[in-house]
Amino acid sequence: MTMIRTKLLLSVLLAVSVILSACGNQSDTKSTASASAVSNDGKDITLVIGAYSVAKDAIGEILPKFQAEWKAKTGQNVKFQESYEASGTQARAIAGGFEADVTVLSLEGDIDKLVKAGLVKDTWRDEPHKGMITRSIVVLGTREGNPLGIHNFNDLTKPDVKVLYPNPKTSGGAQWDINAIYGAGLKQSERDEGKKDPAAAKVFLQAVHQNVESLDKSGRASMAAFEYGVGDVIVTYENELLARMAKGAKYEVVIPDDTILIENPAAVVDQYVDEHGTRKVAEAFLAYLWTPEAQEVFAKNGFRPVNEQVMAEQVSEYPTPKGLFNIDYLGGWSEVRKSLYSSRGIWYQVLAGI
Repeated sequence: MTMIRTKLLLSVLLAVSVILSACGNQSDTKSTASASAVSNDGKDITLVIGAYSVAKDAIGEILPKFQAEWKAKTGQNVKFQESYEASGTQARAIAGGFEADVTVLSLEGDIDKLVKAGLVKDTWRDEPHKGMITRSIVVLGTREGNPLGIHNFNDLTKPDVKVLYPNPKTSGGAQWDINAIYGAGLKQSERDEGKKDPAAAKVFLQAVHQNVESLDKSGRASMAAFEYGVGDVIVTYENELLARMAKGAKYEVVIPDDTILIENPAAVVDQYVDEHGTRKVAEAFLAYLWTPEAQEVFAKNGFRPVNEQVMAEQVSEYPTPKGLFNIDYLGGWSEVRKSLYSSRGIWYQVLAGI
């Protein structure tokens, strides 16, 4: 009888163990909310960050700085769960159930996707600098010494010039790249014809795209391919090249006369912070991204700060191209999404060779 009882007890313990193991192996998305709830009852709190891949290095430096400041102010320990993906991929993941408390993305259209999904309030642009935490410009990166003599987007249309940029379907950075090239085409048409000519700009974009080696998933993936020796020229964020060069990479940064000003947003994901009970710390972290301390980290990683004080200290490092334009030159994001990236838009016509 004792042996039977022992076997029964062992069976019960084994079943409990299996159940606990199964609970522990649930997806990260499902465990995030419970982890945050548990943390709120104790001394620690967990904040989930969903960011675009290019911001990874800068965000990685900022998190411990905020952690220390929050601890000093409140006595509470903040733990972080981090996810870095191409901006469009990250936005779709959050809309699909990845429970990020704060998101840092490449373009405002990706935040708007979260607004449409009911996750972010449509007032997110009421924050400082209309919700933008960093700026950059689209530039060209070449091998050391610029062996092919690349100076402008026009040079990317030359025979045998192998070009890299990522896929705008998944990458916000790629959309900035395409916007810059298309906008440079519009600028040229204004000089040639006295007015913007979308047809001429499309032909120009087609000419560049014919020399593209591959369409990578993200700006970071495209940069990695370039580092491995793929391509002659990469179309990318200025900060991506500057950050790599600061670590010893032997590249040249070529700033086209006509290029676009990049602005990168961040927002609290309202639905998830309310579910997790993390709104206070999430809003504090978002506000911290505009402080001089955080903006200096962004500048160190090659971004153009939005904080005027920090930018004034860095202005000699960031020349302004004479033909610099912003998204409004292309009609704003609403028009760009319709004219370039809709199912029948200019970009997809270029892909189809129409």
